[in-house]
Amino acid sequence: MDGVLIDTEKYLTRFWRQAAAEAGLLLSLEECYAFRSFAGKYAAPWFAEKYGEQYDYWTIRERRKELMQEHIRVHGIEKKDGVEEVLQVLSQEGYQTAVVTATDETRARQYLRDIGILELFDAVICANMVERGKPFPDVYLYACEKIQKEPQDCVAVEDSPNGIRAAYGAGCHVVMVPDLTQPDEESQNRIERKAASIRDIPGVVREISRGKLQYGR
Repeated sequence: MDGVLIDTEKYLTRFWRQAAAEAGLLLSLEECYAFRSFAGKYAAPWFAEKYGEQYDYWTIRERRKELMQEHIRVHGIEKKDGVEEVLQVLSQEGYQTAVVTATDETRARQYLRDIGILELFDAVICANMVERGKPFPDVYLYACEKIQKEPQDCVAVEDSPNGIRAAYGAGCHVVMVPDLTQPDEESQNRIERKAASIRDIPGVVREISRGKLQYGR
């Protein structure tokens, strides 16, 4: 969702830096990129090991959420260009669509409702619905179960390494639409296509459906 459907990753990154700075920890943009789609359950011990126990991940995260909520209250949610049209095309061509996000269900549904696209999805799958969030594959496996499709028959559209890792681990075809960063070496080895924008997704999905991109694992 964040970075693919809605243009929020840039603000998540900004407010991670601000919240951390308030706690006395200076983070670079590149360091903040690592938090994208990183389930808190796993991010917290990683954060403590990397930066030290004196910087509490959960406290900083809650402050980041406060800052983000205030920004959204004032400015609203920015929808990625072309999202609604892409979803309508996929629906018209008979494809099912599901949101698979690290955001909790309440906020995810509210964000999607606010920009008028919630009803365009067959399912909304969130990290708090499964035992392990991204980068583990559980959320994608559960999404496939909910729409009653095998992973190898599904295309995952992602923008972050943690999301790509989760989708690849589930056995989905993985397409990256870069948002804040281009694919790193690990991600490059896990994606089947890099799309310039979400507007390219229907064409990529058609190619995969026709077997031009082969499921290779």
